Amino acid sequence: MFHLPKKEPRVIRFLCRPEDNGVIAAPLPAKSVLPDWFRKLPAVDQKHLSTTNNGLTVKRCMPFLDAMATGWVLPLAATVRLEIKDGGRSVEAGWEFDRVMVSNHGAHQVAGNPREPSPPCKFHNYWSIRTPPGWSCLFLPPLNRPGQPFECVAGVVDTDTYAAHIHFPFFATAPDGLYAIEKGTPLVQVIPFRRADAAVTADIRAETRKEAEERETIYRNTISSAAWYRKTARTAR
Repeated sequence: MFHLPKKEPRVIRFLCRPEDNGVIAAPLPAKSVLPDWFRKLPAVDQKHLSTTNNGLTVKRCMPFLDAMATGWVLPLAATVRLEIKDGGRSVEAGWEFDRVMVSNHGAHQVAGNPREPSPPCKFHNYWSIRTPPGWSCLFLPPLNRPGQPFECVAGVVDTDTYAAHIHFPFFATAPDGLYAIEKGTPLVQVIPFRRADAAVTADIRAETRKEAEERETIYRNTISSAAWYRKTARTAR
């Protein structure tokens, strides 16, 4: 009798110390924490709907939505206050939590970077992240979610072998002032990927006639669907 090998389930694990469980903010699927402005946005803005304007908003833009909804959001463990001073040259942080929340990098490590004069800082994260063998994680600022007084730096970690805490370098991006960053504020978006799938080569050339036809067909189907929606939307008034 043959026994097929069991496949390891594709699970990303976020692990914290037992005493931190239920205390620090927990990771969430990105699709469950879409921004309020996006949730409130109608798919069709009736004020702009006309024979020459389909009134569609970005809520009907699947690339925009899929980017925001992919992976998980890793939040700030506890509330932090950032004070930005001297035209961004000085950033001080304070908190009441019993673990370090923010520390500094040496400015010389990123000399000449586009964010100067803002100094490089680092949010401390208390979740370890583990993925199945062959899987890594892309960490990047939460996609299509601007508006925070900081921006974390993107990076890739082989989370199938690196089980320690991953901290997140950031730059303060807001004008001088005091900012309270609440517990649970999204820090980074975590997107797991299998390294073998990422190891692809590039084919850079002019398209063939068949490829051009495929591209044109997809494009024309897209605009015809939008036109159909516009017509039925007007009829439903």
